[in-house]
Amino acid sequence: QVQVVDSGGGLVQAGGSLTLSCVVSQRDYSSYATAWFRTNPENEQEREFVAAISWSRGVTLYADSVKGRFTISRNYGKNTVYLRMNSLKPADTAVYYCAANPFIDHDKATRGVDDYEYWGQGTQVTVSS
Repeated sequence: QVQVVDSGGGLVQAGGSLTLSCVVSQRDYSSYATAWFRTNPENEQEREFVAAISWSRGVTLYADSVKGRFTISRNYGKNTVYLRMNSLKPADTAVYYCAANPFIDHDKATRGVDDYEYWGQGTQVTVSS
């Protein structure tokens, strides 16, 4: 059983910051990559890749649209992955979803939405102009 719980969304002004948290609870797997995706109001069917982090060696991936503004990190002791979002823009307004992939090498991460098996319920981020 794998549970993914994401949180930390809210309303923020453009230029502000937020930190999202993702807690993964599981005992079945020795490692898992974790990623953040988002859906925007104009297209709620498509989940856009935001960032991902491997289980070990700190391999990180970012979408071009967030590179340099967002940082993904992992706290092993708390089973938590964070997404620090700085210099937020109205275009970042979306529901953000955390996802876990335990079927990947421990030092790898991927961008594909279909690569991730377990998902959180989503947390709303709204950036006002």
